[in-house]
Amino acid sequence: MKKMTPILNQVLDDIVPRESDRKKIETLSQELKKKLVIECEKAGIVATIGIEGSIAKDTWLLDDPDIDIFIRLPLTITRENFDEDILTIAKKATKGYRQVQRYAEHPYLEAFINDVRVNIVPCYQVDIGNWKSATDRTPYHSKYVRKHLNQGLKNQVRLLKKFFKGINVYGAEIKTGGFSGYLCELLILHYNSFIKTLEAFSNYKKPVIIDLKNFYKDKKVDSFLLFSDPLIVIDPVDKNRNVASALTSEKLYELVGAARAFLREPNKDFFFPKKIKIFSMDTLLSKFENRGSSILFIQLNNIRAVPDVLWGQLFKTQKSLIKLLKNNDFKILQNAIWTDEKSLTVFIIEVETHILPKIKQHFGPPLEFNEQSIAFLLKYVKNTSVVSGPFIQNNRWTILLNRIYQNAISLLEEKLLTDNKNIRFPKLISEAIKENFRILIDNEIATLYQNNSDFAAFITSFLIGKPS
Repeated sequence: MKKMTPILNQVLDDIVPRESDRKKIETLSQELKKKLVIECEKAGIVATIGIEGSIAKDTWLLDDPDIDIFIRLPLTITRENFDEDILTIAKKATKGYRQVQRYAEHPYLEAFINDVRVNIVPCYQVDIGNWKSATDRTPYHSKYVRKHLNQGLKNQVRLLKKFFKGINVYGAEIKTGGFSGYLCELLILHYNSFIKTLEAFSNYKKPVIIDLKNFYKDKKVDSFLLFSDPLIVIDPVDKNRNVASALTSEKLYELVGAARAFLREPNKDFFFPKKIKIFSMDTLLSKFENRGSSILFIQLNNIRAVPDVLWGQLFKTQKSLIKLLKNNDFKILQNAIWTDEKSLTVFIIEVETHILPKIKQHFGPPLEFNEQSIAFLLKYVKNTSVVSGPFIQNNRWTILLNRIYQNAISLLEEKLLTDNKNIRFPKLISEAIKENFRILIDNEIATLYQNNSDFAAFITSFLIGKPS
């Protein structure tokens, strides 16, 4: 703990906003709020506009301020107008700045003003429990946290957020599948410190159930009837909601590993990871040559969608591609997705080898199962694809038969080009495939690597395979 305290103090010096920073964000927040009020009045919409999120709760980070502005609408506004009209109002209020339309349960606008990210989100003005949209809860989240989180705990939240960002598990959007800011705040309210939170996750065993308001008397039984997630944190403003529902097992266990590593050997790099040094072209080509595996790159262009919709479809496609390769005996070593969320997407799949032997071994039933054995023999005894057998090996009927696909690239090209009931891709991906796609292997990716520094950094990290 002696070694840890100065490190945590150094981190706090870097992430706690100063008074001048607070004034800057407060001024910008109020200016935007006024603009939204004016635009709502012009549109004839009666709304309550409030600053929510980390700014309202004073848990924001100096190097990553997020302004969340919620437009609370009366129930007389229809869902159609709810989406369309508020997006129009938000765009007018942030005119002249970079804007990105995002999607949770419904669309909202993300804008970037003077290096500050601003989220303008519509919701309904309802009483607790009478939710009409997912974002209706947020103002109540802010109220709950402001009431229970004291000044000391606010900095503990900041440490937890910065640690999560440093190990890349922060963010509940589909792309990340990690911890939301609100979840971080609830974890600190439960464990009372950054260190105790890490200690708890370093000893993680399922199930972990956090119920701050004690909605469920028998937590393991009652909450498990509603939720089956690896981490269950009951929302204090809605007992039917798990705040950690977006968290993937992968991100949860990345935290478990990082927590153990930090507690064993504290280091500021967990909070501020070093920028990865991109491999030179010679190093990249050497890595491919010495690795001995095959890395396949499936490149698609111009998938037009808001990021949250895009990533949802990319993950579905990734599962289909992996399933296709596995079903045809290709051993997957690791896989990933890279996209600039605009014009270029690359699926990256590393297989043990992309060329398999011409024949494979296929086992039938044990001889104890007479009927199944007869069926197996009838199916294969005169089958022209059988190279050898049926013969008995390890008490089972066994054959050697020709593979349908030896080459992973040929398999992928055929299935991507033809409609197939066994492999279906989401709509946007199917459209992009029909428009154009390329499959590259190993050093064939060199040109893209050389021309795109973000992609190059991603591939360098992929090949290294461990945190920086």
